[in-house]
Amino acid sequence: MKIEIDQDKCVAAGQCVLAAADVFDQRDEDGIVVLLDGAPPEDQYEAVQEAAQLCPALAITLREE
Repeated sequence: MKIEIDQDKCVAAGQCVLAAADVFDQRDEDGIVVLLDGAPPEDQYEAVQEAAQLCPALAITLREE
């Protein structure tokens, strides 16, 4: 799985961090998403998929490698 984020779409809701804290974080100054791991291990896939589904701005795109 490869993860792409669109920081321009991000509304800083933080749902991605709540769902997958090992993969996503937020910038301190404005809360915009920061990708910590663009190709997470398989044991993180379910959490990452949940994060993408929860994102109100649809700023997270998942691609199969």
